[in-house]
Order: sequence, then structure tokens, then C-alpha cells
Amino acid sequence: MGHKMTDVRDMQRVIISPSTRFFTETVEVGRISPLSFFEAGASQYKDKRFYWQNADKTLTLVGIGHAYILANGKTDGRFEDISDQWKQLCSILIKEEKDIDPVLFGGFSFDEDNRKVSEWDGFPSGYFVVPSFQLKIEEGKTLVSINMITNRKEAAADFERLREERDKLIHIAQVEEFDFANQNQIIATIERGKKKYLKAVENATDSIRKGKADKVVIARAIELQFEHDVNSVKALHAITNEQQESYQFGLQIGDSLFFGATPERLIEIKNGKAYSACVAGSIRRGKSAQEDRALGEELLGDRKNREEHQHVVSMISNIFHKYCSEVLIPKAPKLMKIRDIQHLYTSVEGTLGKENDIFSFVQALHPTPALGGVPTDVALEIIRQEEGMDRGYYAGPIGWTDASGNGEFAVAIRSALLMSDRAYLYAGGGIVADSVPELEYDETWVKFRPVLRALGGKLNG
Repeated sequence: MGHKMTDVRDMQRVIISPSTRFFTETVEVGRISPLSFFEAGASQYKDKRFYWQNADKTLTLVGIGHAYILANGKTDGRFEDISDQWKQLCSILIKEEKDIDPVLFGGFSFDEDNRKVSEWDGFPSGYFVVPSFQLKIEEGKTLVSINMITNRKEAAADFERLREERDKLIHIAQVEEFDFANQNQIIATIERGKKKYLKAVENATDSIRKGKADKVVIARAIELQFEHDVNSVKALHAITNEQQESYQFGLQIGDSLFFGATPERLIEIKNGKAYSACVAGSIRRGKSAQEDRALGEELLGDRKNREEHQHVVSMISNIFHKYCSEVLIPKAPKLMKIRDIQHLYTSVEGTLGKENDIFSFVQALHPTPALGGVPTDVALEIIRQEEGMDRGYYAGPIGWTDASGNGEFAVAIRSALLMSDRAYLYAGGGIVADSVPELEYDETWVKFRPVLRALGGKLNG
């Protein structure tokens, strides 16, 4: 299994040289369902697709094909490396006023120092693609771009072929009737290392009581086996219906699809402004509106949850003060209610400094206390020692940036890795001094629920 990690570099056929050029062209088209466009690419580009929709549904991106891949296997400098490669590509971009910016989409592993031989072997430390065909739906407009990075003399003929391909993809997406209904038969649910997980929670609690850390996030995984291979687009369709107030994402690498619906934004940059959100501290939803309100009030007044939330606010505000001018942070958290759970939420905003880009923020903000712990370095050491699994891209940063420096990254939780007839689901929780292993275990099932439902699974209660 371990042999796949290096394959990613081989896929970059274009060597950036003085003669390399980056062309883009955009056409506006009539309404297209983004998932139909994603599926239109299935026959030729099954392994080369991505999907993104932001939490408030104002932006959807779909990528088909690879104009270029930026990847690395680094533990140190992995964020700067992707940033530098992207800047280099953008410096050779040729575009007209009417053409929209090319997009770079991808993600980073949670902790490159803790990789093990696992289902994540095909996923390098950082992996980003410039799609050959890029669908962007924003402000009621549906735009399709072609991106081509080439040092071939026959560039004009190559581009003409891409135009034909683009028209074909648009036609398929607009005309074909796709069936997105999910009929997955789960034949087995395998709990991976339940005993190890309970022991890890116990040991983490012990370390916290001894004063080594304030909070450590311990995660676990389950494996689902299906009767047949699960179709990527059906899984994405189901998850987009599942979690309305979340970021929906899908990243295909080889025959694996990493997908999910996460409520947690890491960073957004729009027109020189940076935005983040602190989400930490949670409680279940109520059976009635009245019970829901009472639970919300309980959460807002709960000392343990408020402290946990404050850790996150302090950390994120420190980073914003370092990279931004004019930072705005509300004094008290609000409630963020999603289908299965409600969280404490505080927004953060700042004006971006010239020398920083979205990758500076991703590097500084990852891992957040909500997915690593407090203090970060101690928490990561405890996770490496106790958790016993490779998180891969689970809880890592996933998102996009464009040639103008806009972009958005979310934290890849409520997610799963889909491989043919298997899926690996991941969930974790913040362990503090008074955590009870069995209760933490029960809470992971609440967090598995959205993805489990999307894959056709049933949970009791």
C-alpha cells in the first residue's frame, strides 16, 4: 500500500519553463446542476474531479480534469511550497478581462508527522489541482472555464480540442437525466479499535488531570462495507441534502473520493478581507423548539463549553492580529444550529496585510483547538502517542484559492473516504479533565450520523 505516495509527482507532465504559458477562457452558460456537470466528467475523468459548495450556498465550484497538479510530501514547509508554486503559475497566466480567475482546489493531511500505512496512502501531504474544466456558479451566473498550462508549440490546436470537450461536457450536463438516488446496501459496519479509542480517551484525560494539556481531541474511525461499489456523485448528492448549513466538498484522488459536509470554516479571503469563525462547545438539538431553546441556553451558560470556546477565540484572534490590521471580534458567542447538533460560534474579521496569502492563514490556524487541542504541540504529541491511526485528510484544511488571492478553506470533519465498495468514516471529540470515555464514544456516533445517513446507513436513536 505504501507505494502510492510518490505517484502524484509523476502526474505533473508539464515542467514549468520560460516557454510555459497558462491560458484560461470563460463562457457563460444557462443553468447547469453542478452535480450533473460533475457526473458528465465521469466517463473520461472519473479520478480527476472535485466539488465544493460554501456554507451559505452562494458559491459552487466543480473541477473536471487536471490542467496541473501541485503536490508535495513535505512535513515542513508544505504550505509555503504550495503557495510558492501557485504564485509561480499565476505569474504566467494569460487572461482577458471577461475571463474569470482560474481556481486551485485541494487539501492537506491533518498531521504529516503521524502518517501510517493506511487507506490514506494515495494522499500526499498537500495535494492541489488546477482543473482543465472549471464550473463556477455565483450570483446567479453559471460560468465554465477552460484552463490550460502548456509549453507545447501546438497550444492553439490543443486549446481548440479543449473547447470541443467543454461543449460536450456542458451538453451532457444539461441534457442527460442523471439518477442520484442512493441505494447502497451496507453489508458490514466494522468498528476500528474501539478498545484502543476508550483507552486513548482515558489516557488523555489522565494527562490533562496531571496538567500536561487543557484539551486533547481524540478521534476514531469506522469502516463500512457495501454490496456494490458506491457511486461518487450519489454520495455527494446525498451529503448535500443532509447538511444544509455546511461546506460540502469532494476531492477525488485516484479511485478514492474524500467527501463530507463540514460546519467548520477555517479561513475565507474576499477582496482583501479575511474572515474566520470560532466553533467550539456543543450540545444536542431538542425534540421540540422549546427544548431546543432550553438546550441552547444551557450551552451558552455552561462553564466547560464557554472555556473550550474561549480557547479557540484567543488562538484565532492572536493569528488575525499578526496577519491583519483592523480586527473585529464580538464579545460573546452566538448559537450555530445544524441538523444534529448546536455549537457556540464567534465570527472574526480582519483586513489582510500585503505579504500574506490564504496559505499563511491555513498554516497558522491548522490544527485548530477544536481538532487538535490546547496547547497545540502537547495535544498533537498525545494524539500521536494515543490515537493509533492515520487521520489522513480528516480534520485537515480543504478548500480553494484563485489567481486574485480570494479563497476559502474549511476543516474537513463530518467526512469519509470512499474507496469502491468501502467507506472509512472519522469522528472525534474534545477530551477535557472530566471527560467520561463511554460518553465520548457515544458522542462520536452523533458525529458519524450525517455521513452514515448519506451512505445509506441507519443509526438507532
